[in-house]
Amino acid sequence: MEWKIKLSAEPQNRTVNLAYTMQKFQDWFTQQWVILSGRKFNPVNENWLMGPFGELNGIGEEFIGQLAEKEHLSIKRNCYSKGLLESIKQLNLIDDELINLSQKVIGFYEKTSNYELAFKVKWNPFFKFFGFIVNRLFSKRINQLNIPLKNNNHEKLSSEIIQLTDKNTDKVKYTVWLRKSENTGHVIYSGIYGTCTLPSNQTCIKAIFPLPKGNATVIMKPSVGKDKELILDSSGKRFGDAGFYFLLNDSKGNYWAKFIGSFTDRLIIGESEENLLAKQTLNLWNIKAVEFNYKINCTQ
Repeated sequence: MEWKIKLSAEPQNRTVNLAYTMQKFQDWFTQQWVILSGRKFNPVNENWLMGPFGELNGIGEEFIGQLAEKEHLSIKRNCYSKGLLESIKQLNLIDDELINLSQKVIGFYEKTSNYELAFKVKWNPFFKFFGFIVNRLFSKRINQLNIPLKNNNHEKLSSEIIQLTDKNTDKVKYTVWLRKSENTGHVIYSGIYGTCTLPSNQTCIKAIFPLPKGNATVIMKPSVGKDKELILDSSGKRFGDAGFYFLLNDSKGNYWAKFIGSFTDRLIIGESEENLLAKQTLNLWNIKAVEFNYKINCTQ
């Protein structure tokens, strides 16, 4: 479906692209906002940005089965000694950074399935209402991003690495990191993790969170701090930088992307005497909206 609007100032018709109409209004409205304020892109030319899109129904864990069926992949669950990265060398850190990076942090990224997590949430009171709106309109329905709305003590998360592999070669195509609240069973994060190379040739970690007919993609630039910690930062300035992107596929099959420069994600993960500690800070308009503190323990 498309609308054609004739403007008196222009001799030709201008086509207005539309999101899929047969879906929840809040999903359609968000997608239409991406179309009107974002940019159309070519998935071949902008392959650094591309990743799997969700369907209109079934995100959360259901998406894993849908993606495997769509792309004829095998699902391997509860993978032992598997990580978000096959090797830390995939980040293409400079030699000095790679040498200085904590071996415990490297172990976590290469063997993520061997670790258990607990997290604590601390909201900025001025942004808690925003979290409430996201929770009511999206999170519970799509079973994704069910972030607690109350500040809490450390709450345990179940953490599972799921690999989607080629049925013929057994080669891993997608690595899914599924994290749920052990108290409620709700999905906190269900994302596909890997790396990408930006147009600037900077290698980044990429996390893809499926949404109806699209996804939310977070691209984070890696660096190593003075205390051997890994720092992942999404605070880019423009399209093509590290940052937060909404992607979608419209009713005509066109691809659209919206770079959200006002929203940034910064994760710092380093070692302590007994375990790993991580702090994740989400900022909106350069103001801290919510902070997560993680305790990460090796179980092997």
